Amino acid sequence: MITDYITVAQFEEYSLMVGFTVLIGLMLFIVFDLAHKSKGGKWAYIALFGGLCMGVFGFVAKEIIKLSLETA
Repeated sequence: MITDYITVAQFEEYSLMVGFTVLIGLMLFIVFDLAHKSKGGKWAYIALFGGLCMGVFGFVAKEIIKLSLETA
């Protein structure tokens, strides 16, 4: 049984990280393809990737804050 090796909470945390990493990679591909097909120039790339990067930064910041609160 998997619960002999890892707790449910640990499994959920790891699967969340893996799932979001795959999702972010997929979104990077979609945003790149969207910016390329729109032929909007460098400002389209900056706007689209800037918005995506803000979302990724929020996710990473949440994890850093959670770690800092757990160690305190």
